[in-house]
Amino acid sequence: MRKTIDVTFLHLLSLFILLYITVSVECNEKPSSEELKAQQFPSCAACKVLINSFKKGIERTKREKFDGGDSAWEEDKLGSYSKSETRLIEIQEHLCKEVERGETQCHALAEDLESKIEDWWFNRQESNPDLFVYICIQQTERCCPNDHFGPQCVPCPGFPDKICNNNGKCKGAGTRKGNGGCFCDRGYQGDSCSECAIGFYESYKDENKLLCSHCHAACDGACKGAGPKNCEKCMEGWHMIDNEGCSDIDECMKSDEYCPGNQFCINKEGGYSCLSCDKACSGCTGDGPDMCIKCAEEYHKKDNLCINSDLLGRKKQENMARYATYFGLCIATCIIFQRNIYIASVIGLLVGVYISVSEYMIANSNLQDTTPKLDILGPV
Repeated sequence: MRKTIDVTFLHLLSLFILLYITVSVECNEKPSSEELKAQQFPSCAACKVLINSFKKGIERTKREKFDGGDSAWEEDKLGSYSKSETRLIEIQEHLCKEVERGETQCHALAEDLESKIEDWWFNRQESNPDLFVYICIQQTERCCPNDHFGPQCVPCPGFPDKICNNNGKCKGAGTRKGNGGCFCDRGYQGDSCSECAIGFYESYKDENKLLCSHCHAACDGACKGAGPKNCEKCMEGWHMIDNEGCSDIDECMKSDEYCPGNQFCINKEGGYSCLSCDKACSGCTGDGPDMCIKCAEEYHKKDNLCINSDLLGRKKQENMARYATYFGLCIATCIIFQRNIYIASVIGLLVGVYISVSEYMIANSNLQDTTPKLDILGPV
């Protein structure tokens, strides 16, 4: 029975993992180029895409001219290249090809509006220099002028200088949709974004401007001004004191309660964090072997520092071996000195250099910094 349950569980686990991988792959898949081309935009946005593509074509061909060699004759007989049919055809040949999203919709709209674009190109450029206004707003009524909304292109509230009190955006602005209501920026609320939202206070106000600033982190909800003293209610980790407002609770005053075991407490505004004590400690008040309340097993306290007892003995043996090596080198040099003064002099010099360099490197490395100095013979 137990074996059957285990096998069933493994099957279910495998199925869950396979399903998770499949969903993750699908979620991380980027849209294909065909999907991007087929993307559909709202009416006004689609018109903007088309007009922007046409304007890029104008920019791309602005330095070009007729292909013939006699520019003066061509200008006289064929007219200016800047407004010529040749240039229009060159622009239309590349129209929408650089559009990444909605290319199919852009091509379809270009066909529908071809006659209107040609009419603007040959007859309306002087009187209506802005192609977007002429095509998208006036001729096709797909868009509205800036800061206007709805089918009749009604001005947004506060038009023209105080739309949503300059603290929000008009819903539907620039399109034939929306209700003209205000979508307020963070920190503001009300029909015309003329009030501070909960969690913000009025830090500046005059006839033309309202500035709302965020309440202090100690405040839970509304506040009357800056700082923790103006909170109406305190967040968790703070407590209210009369005439002082919200004050931070120092959880570390009860360190054993909040950070049990071999940890120490660090107080923060509105909270605390627990960090592990040094491995040399069994209970501590801070970081490092000098902050131990008690030393851990195999450690003992020396000069207010918990150190490894075994490491002390090993360090003493290392020092003894080091000085014994130096002493042996000196004895060997003396023996050689009795037989050959020149060779002994060279060897003695090398031994002196070796001892000096060794002691210098030991003194300036971190090797002995981790333990108390146990040099039984003193410095060389």
